[in-house]
Formats: sequence, C-alpha cells, structure tokens
Amino acid sequence: MLDLLYGRRPVYEALRAGRREFYRLMVVKGIQTQGKDVIGQIVSMAREAGVKVTLSSRRDLDQVSSHHQGVVVESTPYPYADLEDGFALADAQGVSPLFLLLVLIQDPQNLGTLLRTAEAVGVHGVVIPKRRAVDVTPAVVSASAGAVEHLLVAQVTNLSQIIERLKARDVWVAGLDADPQAQAYDQADLCGPLALVVGSEGSGMRRLVREHCDFLLKLPMHGQVASLNASVAGSVALYEAARQRRM
Repeated sequence: MLDLLYGRRPVYEALRAGRREFYRLMVVKGIQTQGKDVIGQIVSMAREAGVKVTLSSRRDLDQVSSHHQGVVVESTPYPYADLEDGFALADAQGVSPLFLLLVLIQDPQNLGTLLRTAEAVGVHGVVIPKRRAVDVTPAVVSASAGAVEHLLVAQVTNLSQIIERLKARDVWVAGLDADPQAQAYDQADLCGPLALVVGSEGSGMRRLVREHCDFLLKLPMHGQVASLNASVAGSVALYEAARQRRM
C-alpha cells in the first residue's frame, strides 16, 4: 500500500528526510520544474534519488487533495520507530530525553500541529496509540508541514505500559490536565528526563493514564472557555519544557 504525499513543504521534507522509499513524483503540467525554488529543489532531489518524475494534469492531482500545490509523490507508508530509538537519539545528543505521549488524538490537524511543535523544540520521541486515534497519514504529514518526517514516532497498543517503561528509565511523566490540583505549567520542574502526556480533544486523559502520571500540569484560563485546543495546550507546555531545558 502506498502513501500519496502532497503539498510543496511536506513533499520537500519527506524527500529531504529520506526515510521512505519513493516511486513516482507527479508535478502539475505547466509549472516551472527547474531553478532554486521549492518545486525545482523537489524535482532535483527526486531525480537524484532515482525517482520517476511525471507531468500530470491538475485534475489528476485534485483527486489526491485540493491542497496539492502542484506536487504529489508516491511513497511507502510512514516509517514508525521504537521507543528505544528516542532514548538512543537523546544519548547521541548528550541530553536528557524528552518524549511526547498523545492520548487518542483523532483530528489530523491537531496531530500534525503537535508533531510540528515537537520537531521544532527537539522532542526525541513521540508515542501514539494504534487504536481509536489517527495514524500518521498524508493529511497529518501535510498538517505538520512535513515536520513528522524528521521525528521518531512510535505506535503502541498500551500507553499505560509505555509510561511504566519510561518511569523505569527514570523519566518523569507529566500529564497535561485541567485538574484543580495540577501544578501551573510554568512552575513545575521540566528540566530533566521528561515525557509530556496530552489528552484527546474531547475527554482529555483517560483515568488509567492520568493515574500513571507522576504529576499533572495545567495552563491558566482567564477567559470564559474551560480549556484550550489539545494542540495549542500541548504546544505551550512543550515550549515551556524547551525553555527550562535551555536555562
């Protein structure tokens, strides 16, 4: 089964990361395919990798997505990693590991936004469930602007077991939750080995996952709404962790 990745930045980052196998690059007829702009770079990278480049009609590309921006590439599915790969990456960088655990995120846009932030702040590994949550689909790749192609994402069956594995490796697990007893996100110590858990868009964290966390974090809410979008809340907490780790 093939993935059809679309959009200039997502396709560019996928080719640049080089973690997939690519079979055909489709470029809309009439677009400039040479030069130093992003389309020219995409075509150049594809040809250097031995990928077949074809000119296609806009109608054909529209059947893949209305957001193709003139380019679509056929590839193998997203290459999921293992939790240990994240530890190995942190060790290679000589820093404490930083993980992001996502609980039943079902909106591709939310997942893509969180993955884009995770890549930007240097998260070493992301963990998502295999069931009842969105996979790393072409829509997620697009929503992340291709950032997920540079991330190590593990897909697991039991998130609570993963939390226990992390804790056995001296990683502190912090759950993002609106619980009144939770610590303010900017007052907690997020400097050491850390895994941030972000709940689903509607129900937040499941009870069992919450109980496995070492401590809970909350964001201040001064307006009339009760909570933030999962991707926004997770991004704020990730940047606070990144800020503290740079101090």
